[in-house]
Amino acid sequence: MTVGFIILCHTALHRTAQIARHWAEHGTPVVIHVDHRVSDADYGKLTAAVADLDTVSFCKRFKCDWGTWSLVAASQAGAEQMLARHPEVRHVYLASGACLPLRPVQELIDYLDARPNTDFIESVTTTDVGWTMGGVDMERFTLRFPFSWKSQRKAFDRYVALQRRLGFKRTIPEGLDPHLGSQWWCLTRRTLSAILQDPKRKLYERYFKKVWIPDEAYFQTLVRRYSGALESRSLTLSKFDFQGKPHIFYDDHLELLRRSDCFVARKVWPKADQLYTTFLAPNRMAASQAEPNPSKVDRLFAQAVERRTKGRAGLYMQSRYPLRGRENGKTSAPYSIFQGFTELFEDFDDWLARQVGARVHGHLFGPERAEFAGSETVFNGCLSDSATLRDYDPQSFLASLIWNSRGERQCFMFGPRDTQSLNAFTAADPNAQISVVTGAWAVPLFRSNLTFAEIRNEAARLQQIEFDQVEILKSVLAKARIRVWSMSEFLEHPMENLQAIVDEIAPRNARRLSEAPHIVDLTGFGGFLQALKNQGMQLRLAGHFPTEADQRPNAPARPRPYVVVK
Repeated sequence: MTVGFIILCHTALHRTAQIARHWAEHGTPVVIHVDHRVSDADYGKLTAAVADLDTVSFCKRFKCDWGTWSLVAASQAGAEQMLARHPEVRHVYLASGACLPLRPVQELIDYLDARPNTDFIESVTTTDVGWTMGGVDMERFTLRFPFSWKSQRKAFDRYVALQRRLGFKRTIPEGLDPHLGSQWWCLTRRTLSAILQDPKRKLYERYFKKVWIPDEAYFQTLVRRYSGALESRSLTLSKFDFQGKPHIFYDDHLELLRRSDCFVARKVWPKADQLYTTFLAPNRMAASQAEPNPSKVDRLFAQAVERRTKGRAGLYMQSRYPLRGRENGKTSAPYSIFQGFTELFEDFDDWLARQVGARVHGHLFGPERAEFAGSETVFNGCLSDSATLRDYDPQSFLASLIWNSRGERQCFMFGPRDTQSLNAFTAADPNAQISVVTGAWAVPLFRSNLTFAEIRNEAARLQQIEFDQVEILKSVLAKARIRVWSMSEFLEHPMENLQAIVDEIAPRNARRLSEAPHIVDLTGFGGFLQALKNQGMQLRLAGHFPTEADQRPNAPARPRPYVVVK
């Protein structure tokens, strides 16, 4: 006894001829169904290519559409011809023109000989199926689907909606328990004959012709009535992505296909010459009795689906950008933001780079340009220092900068004069370390040559911007590592505060700071702040700085400054 193959094909007919010849030359009969839409010229080439093979024949042709009854009709025609012409066949194997044998034919024959009465077909109830797509599960059996989902989508959707609105429900024929499963099966002659010769076949056909995707339900349901020994699995390796589309195997999947131990794989790219050459080699001998086990490669397919839907952390991709909440991490690596430090310390950028060994940029979101480290105009990944390009999408600019330089810690300066649209993004980013010295924006004003009226207006503007920023950093939605000091508090213990920051950036190189950045000259700064107060401005973020009056004996104690620490 042997196995017979039915091949359903519509494209890449030269591969169909190659597969049919491989099976036929190893003693197994083949029946080919060619889609009626295939031109007569191409059909003639296929028949001529296998004309010398007595065990290869062609059955009645149908115009086949995805998800319609035509695919079941083609399978029935092939099965009837196989059973009628080849009495030596005990199992019938349904395959497609995109299928490729992975193991020698003799191994499949031996495997089926050891299981002469077993039907191999995936057959599960609708409640247990996790791969149905399109929002139709049990309804595919209780509604009518006369329209093609692919070519008549509007009519399909409107007719389904109408039936739901009217509460229409079809009656399932008595004795049928609807099941679903893969289209590709291997059934015994006994079971297949019972399905095709059932006295109620016409009744069942009328019912399944209006079921959605009947090629995944007709045989899968009826086999439950007649099979004496059913294994609910397919011997064909066929994987689908999260959208219900089949995975396509290419030459670089060679080892993966070998590892599966499956007898046949679908769907193979027609130009995968290495796969066809390797698996159809004429000198391949039956050697393995391994059980087909597609679960061996399930982990890789799961990873592929995760990569497709979730992507890599901090790398934005078409399938989830710019959908809010779909990002897999806002950025790809830790980075640090410093606000107020370059105003307080001379050469802070260079000092920080020496201490932590990181790439330290200037004000990446400054009003005039992105101040890349080393005064570069173009950074990794061809990021331009143009403020116009950067501000078109600041979030993507930062995410790209971190991604393009992953493996190297990035630090940059920030302040109320910079682009503020990124505050909520960085505050909610677990990769961000944000250190803020509030009120330090006043130091450049103190050292400027502006008129006091100009200073007063600019100070009010910058303070309000920083106040709004601090409110965002205090939000319960903030996930960054955030430290906020008032300027006066930070200057009480500058080395301790700097040590804490450096230790967090480079914990493996933790050591006491041997040098400190030089603090700018703040002589008279307290009087400058008092002058702003005298002009009616309420200073809320800088903290208290002594004036000449505070230096007098018995001066009253000042309250502790306003501090936010998260």
